[in-house]
Amino acid sequence: MPPSSASPAGATYSNIMVPMDLDPATERRAKLAIHLADRFSARVIGIAAQELKAPLYFEGADAGIASIMEIQAEQAAKTTAEAEARFRKIAGARNGVEWRHALTSPTAYALEQARAADLIVAARPRDDVAFDPMSVHGGDLVMDAGRPVLFVPPQTEYLAAKRIIIGWKDSPEARRAVWDSLPFLKSAEDVYVVSTESPADALADVKAYLTSHGVRAHALSRTNPDGPAGDELITVARLEGADLIVSGAYGHNRMREWAFGGATRELLHHSPVCCLMAH
Repeated sequence: MPPSSASPAGATYSNIMVPMDLDPATERRAKLAIHLADRFSARVIGIAAQELKAPLYFEGADAGIASIMEIQAEQAAKTTAEAEARFRKIAGARNGVEWRHALTSPTAYALEQARAADLIVAARPRDDVAFDPMSVHGGDLVMDAGRPVLFVPPQTEYLAAKRIIIGWKDSPEARRAVWDSLPFLKSAEDVYVVSTESPADALADVKAYLTSHGVRAHALSRTNPDGPAGDELITVARLEGADLIVSGAYGHNRMREWAFGGATRELLHHSPVCCLMAH
């Protein structure tokens, strides 16, 4: 049975999940997740995983392979324990704090554990960092989790979300993103519905919909943008002093790699503010 319009999912976030690794930015992201948990009186779940991989070539006996796997498991246990220690230090003595971990693919584990979350607070995808065996693939997360993902820039540790930009496109992804972001939208001072392609009546409908939910909404038509749609949303966010952009995530899985649309790609990789995305 589909959820009713009174579904708690559209009113608050009761469960917030944050994948942890050892990147320095992770602690700032965890602080942001904890602040949000305090704001929404939510449970916060920290997760971490690391996959053990058997060597492809080995000249010795099976005992040698077992030894290598044991070394990997020992190292994984140490790094996971460090990630947990960082998470618990930031969470402090709060109630409603939970830690989960496993020896498996970090992305697969995050997708599995998403069943327990209303919102996932994740790292913004970056191309300029070394491979981290504990990192979660942001593209897979937003496209497959079935939950909204809040992507956080590396230097950000707090989200006021008093002024929010919605990148509107008349699509299921955008409608899902608006619904999934209602807890933020309802507590914002100003929300700007921005479109580079939708007609005035479509923007009016979205504004009226948000108003019916108690959101102070404004419609902005940017039909002649100076650059790509993603850049335009970032520009409007700067002009309006917004620190959150809400958008649908658009892409296709090609050879197990996500090929994103232009606006989604720009926001995922270059937005200086947090982006809440849904697919």
